[in-house]
Amino acid sequence: MHILDTGARFSAVRFSPVFNPTPRRRYVIVRANLPFPKHQAKYHKELEAAIDAVERGCRLCVDVKRSLFSSKEDKILEKNDQTPVTIADFGVQALVSLQLSKLFPSIPLVAEEDSLFLRENNLVNSVVSEVIANAADDDHLSDADVLEAIDRGGKDAHTFCNKPATYWVLDPIDGTKGFLRGDVGLYVVGLALVVDNEIVLGVMGCPNWPGDSSDGTTGTLMLSHTGCGTWTKSLLQVSSADWTRRFVDACGLVNKARFVIQESQPWESLPLSSRFDAKIGSGDLHGNEIRLLPTCHGSLCKYLMVASGRASVFFLRARTERKSIKSWDHAVGIICVHEAGGKVTDWEGDDINLEEDQSERRIIFPAGGILVSNRSLHDQLLEMISSASPAL
Repeated sequence: MHILDTGARFSAVRFSPVFNPTPRRRYVIVRANLPFPKHQAKYHKELEAAIDAVERGCRLCVDVKRSLFSSKEDKILEKNDQTPVTIADFGVQALVSLQLSKLFPSIPLVAEEDSLFLRENNLVNSVVSEVIANAADDDHLSDADVLEAIDRGGKDAHTFCNKPATYWVLDPIDGTKGFLRGDVGLYVVGLALVVDNEIVLGVMGCPNWPGDSSDGTTGTLMLSHTGCGTWTKSLLQVSSADWTRRFVDACGLVNKARFVIQESQPWESLPLSSRFDAKIGSGDLHGNEIRLLPTCHGSLCKYLMVASGRASVFFLRARTERKSIKSWDHAVGIICVHEAGGKVTDWEGDDINLEEDQSERRIIFPAGGILVSNRSLHDQLLEMISSASPAL
């Protein structure tokens, strides 16, 4: 290994593993070895499976998106809660569920979707065809297989009985609005493994992530394993053999930090707005201004920004309705930031508890909201949030 100085954004360690090409039905996915020795990673088999599942899920997204923008017929849907959803959400959940259940049948899955919506809207065939196109060669799938795979992660699939457990957490597409915005919109396929309330590994794939590859291609795959760091490689380029270790940035001054926030929560609604005005994009800062980076859709994109050193801080206010924050919107991001040297807590400084929803593990209840930072800024930000939010 050798250290590369890439300037102010981050320091990076590169590792070039040996690849073993594996044929697939429509694609050849070149599966990378891990960027660290397997004996250092207790859950290396689960991590390898997660990488493969997320890569396949991202390829399905790219396929669906290509057809989406050539013909919008039956591709864009709307769930009962008025959030946009596409065939890709259901297809990714089915594909990832199939992969994981084949290798780890005893580990349950907590995920966003269930198949009822597809059944009611006569969309089963559309999802099944996408899943078959991206599944392994030896998978002979029926409609029932795909629907069962989706429902394996659904709300009524598993009850945890208030006990510590091992389970997967999947967001099939975080940032569906970004998915629908064309080539510039950011969205993430995110998968994490939780063991006894500890997130032990995570994999995020972002097909439209810009600028990490030397050849100018887009798309990144980020992985983390407890004690082994956070790493990325090019997502959809089979010729990419390099893993790059990622670190949070080194900013130690709040007014010099780069912030990202949720699109639905404008800066004026957040507690630091009483101290700082937000300036979006580049240019010099004046007076009490802070740098607010342009919107990237989806909570997991914000975690990716902090873990890769592109942003210093992401914070999210919890809504009045406690059930509004889902575990799959945050689980994989938490470990990626932690292993990159950052920190994630609620607004009172407590760790995020994934087991507070004891029976289902689908909801988290952070006091005030979630604060994600490069660690150097964390205590300062908690103090500012507390002083601006005395009711917390």
